[in-house]
Amino acid sequence: MQDPSWQAFSERVAYEDGLHASCIALAQPLGDLQLSAMRERNLSVLNTLAVFSERRSDAPDDESPMAQDLLRLDSKLNLMMAMLDQLLRRDMELPPRQTVSFNAVGALLPQSMWPAGQVSGLLRLHFDGCLALPLELPARLMQERDGDHIFVAFESVDEVTCDALERLVFRHHRRKVAGRRLTAS
Repeated sequence: MQDPSWQAFSERVAYEDGLHASCIALAQPLGDLQLSAMRERNLSVLNTLAVFSERRSDAPDDESPMAQDLLRLDSKLNLMMAMLDQLLRRDMELPPRQTVSFNAVGALLPQSMWPAGQVSGLLRLHFDGCLALPLELPARLMQERDGDHIFVAFESVDEVTCDALERLVFRHHRRKVAGRRLTAS
């Protein structure tokens, strides 16, 4: 019989890509204060990623002075965010890139990434453009999927964070589909 969380995971669109990712063991469940702080950080990271992935809706050939000013301001803000990200991660060592697949239910990970012998862990995902601020998701080992991968289900993730994760996954999936269509034509 299949695990219900694996069933729910496999029925949804997943974010699949190479990300700087790591897992650490959780010896005991996180407390309410820790979960609340983690929720706020995660929502901040997800909101930052949403802002970075927004596309401008006006035509690029718009030559109005206001449009040009907005483009310059947008470029300056992007540069400042990149500089801040560089500054924040100057003394930080990023984990290696791993191919991971996740959605709001859980994640499919390389088995070597999970802390050996542990049931509970904390998955940390570092996204390009926001490398210094990882998304941190408490997870529980559910099952080995094959010799090289495991499935973990997310725990203590509230509805607002789940919705934000689903939007991130959807935007990523939409960009991948658009990229494939561009290369096919």
